[in-house]
Amino acid sequence: MVYPVNRPTPIRTDGSNWFAHNTMRVRVPDIIREVLDLNPDYPASIRHALETLIDGLETNAPVPMLDLPAPDYDEWAVACAFRRGDTWENTDWFFAENYVYRQVIQAVRWWETARDPFAPKKAEELAGNRLWYLLDEALAIEGTVEERLSALIHRALWGNRIDLSYAPSLEHGHAAGADDLLVDESAQAVRCLLDGHGPVHIVADNAGTELALDLALADRLLDGVTNAVIVHLKMHPTFVSDATLPDALRFLDLLNDGGHGKAVAAFGERLRRALEAKRLRFAPDLYWNGSRILRNLPPRLEDGFRHARLVIFKGDANYRRMVGDILWPPETPLARVVERFPAPVLALRSLKSDPIVGLPPGLAEQIDAIDPAWHTNGRRGIIQTAAK
Repeated sequence: MVYPVNRPTPIRTDGSNWFAHNTMRVRVPDIIREVLDLNPDYPASIRHALETLIDGLETNAPVPMLDLPAPDYDEWAVACAFRRGDTWENTDWFFAENYVYRQVIQAVRWWETARDPFAPKKAEELAGNRLWYLLDEALAIEGTVEERLSALIHRALWGNRIDLSYAPSLEHGHAAGADDLLVDESAQAVRCLLDGHGPVHIVADNAGTELALDLALADRLLDGVTNAVIVHLKMHPTFVSDATLPDALRFLDLLNDGGHGKAVAAFGERLRRALEAKRLRFAPDLYWNGSRILRNLPPRLEDGFRHARLVIFKGDANYRRMVGDILWPPETPLARVVERFPAPVLALRSLKSDPIVGLPPGLAEQIDAIDPAWHTNGRRGIIQTAAK
């Protein structure tokens, strides 16, 4: 990959970035076809709306505006007006990818029915054995406070590979090779957690396995490290497996159904008590479904983050939001990119798109030579911090 020298611009869907172009032209239409396949009882009106969206993506149609009624209409109206005349294959990628999932939500009438178009895939993961095996392992971790926190941070990172929208990442599973972790600043993160003050925020990515491991970390943090953990969730389904409030509550129900052993049941009871005591908070917000980058954080969220001990950003889309979906030179310090953010940051992400910062000089070029797809195949991961 050729890395820019001057200040770069956001990735676009016009073919200047192959992965973004292929995502909008091939991957997303295939995801919508899968929604149709997995929901055969959708009425004709919903099937037609989804088929129309597929056709628009594959024929490079102009980006359409939302229909009314829609509770987030005003924000998307501004975003679409700014891009008036853009087509799906000639616009900025972060907007396009977030917005196409919003179009899916419109097509299935989620605001009226609350039916998650990706529910069948999520249910399949919850019914499998891998999630519960990994959760049992996480709950059984022993050692000093520092050792347990470090181990859970690493597990929360590799949980991000379990992404139901992206098969290449899923194929790597949860086990990491010796050279899979490109940056490991977990020791700095642990010191920030133990020496800091205030709540810990987790900006969640995927439901299922990843959310289970995130909540295992939250459970450990609530055991004497911090008095409050706030888990930020998507307001509506998006990116197939991104976590919403119904996903989180469904998971809590499964923890307490008695079918996964005593350790899991006790874990569920601790989370329930913490939720009732307002020590564990679930915070869905439309901002995480939108196309605004972190530099345009709304005041309601900025004020909430201001007194955080640490804000943990999970996953690829949240990383892209952090860095503006820009191809910075890879050795650019993360602290420089998020310098306006009001709290210390921890980024946990397996790589499924091209943006990356905070690498040692020359490392990106070295990996380019041996694995040209390393930005996007989900194998490599990063644990990066930016402390105030």
